[in-house]
Amino acid sequence: MGKHILVVGSINLDLVVSTNRIPQVGETIKGNNFQTFFGGKGANQAVGVARLGHPVRMIGRVGDDEFGHRLRRALDQAGVQAEAVRVTPRTPSGVALITVESQGRNSIVVVSGANGKLTPRDIERKLALVRSAGLILTQLEAPLETVDYLITAAARSGVPLILDPAPAQKLPSDLLKKVRWLTPNETEASILCGASSGAVTPENARSVAESLLKKGPENVAIKLGSRGVYWATDHARALIPAFKVRAVDSTAAGDAFNAGLAVSLMRGATPLEAVRFASAVAALSVTRAGAQPSMPTAREVSRFLKVMEKGGNNT
Repeated sequence: MGKHILVVGSINLDLVVSTNRIPQVGETIKGNNFQTFFGGKGANQAVGVARLGHPVRMIGRVGDDEFGHRLRRALDQAGVQAEAVRVTPRTPSGVALITVESQGRNSIVVVSGANGKLTPRDIERKLALVRSAGLILTQLEAPLETVDYLITAAARSGVPLILDPAPAQKLPSDLLKKVRWLTPNETEASILCGASSGAVTPENARSVAESLLKKGPENVAIKLGSRGVYWATDHARALIPAFKVRAVDSTAAGDAFNAGLAVSLMRGATPLEAVRFASAVAALSVTRAGAQPSMPTAREVSRFLKVMEKGGNNT
């Protein structure tokens, strides 16, 4: 199977309310359902990789509460090697408060908890995992200094790294120059380019991608939701249309994409092939509720792609 994929990042418990629509500021509405799911962008990506059948290890933190015990156990049960996930004393685990409306779109508030205690020292203790990885996945739900330390360590070790720049924030160019893949959504891409709103469209995605490439990453994949993914590198550009599916819950679709991208690249796919595979993983994920429960298996993705190639629909 080859080298493992290393995921460094957040581990949360998701508290999910389904509603007919997302409430406006100051408005109270009735919810239709309430569920809890295991989440956190880091843990979602790690579970996504495991579900696709690739060895995956994770560095992160949970609290010393009941949520933390459940989150660690869930990673183990999903097939993620989580011996480098530390329990943080006198600290609550991270949580995400998620509202999902009837069309599958969502609104999310994240409380970092133990994720905010992940330090460069945690990475330093596990440099052997960094150096032995075939590829690294990380996000911005851990402190930026920790992410910066990880990216620098990966670059020094020659290990390619995929950065999911979420939650959205501006990043220094010296950090982005060490990134192999940058995978923002529309809002994150806009903020990284210095704009104030998520106004990226298929029509202007090329110019946005070129602006991001000038900041240093080797590849940019802008996730445009139901409109597809715009991939760009110095010598190639392509808009990969989204697969048409019936969306139930878009939570963790971006994490599913990143997991699929990482696994496909590790299996020797070209960048274009990897983006298409990742898009299929993300498409399947939105047809199911929850973050980690929505992650598809490699067999499911293979079957889905065969159906799509024959002009079928997945509803």
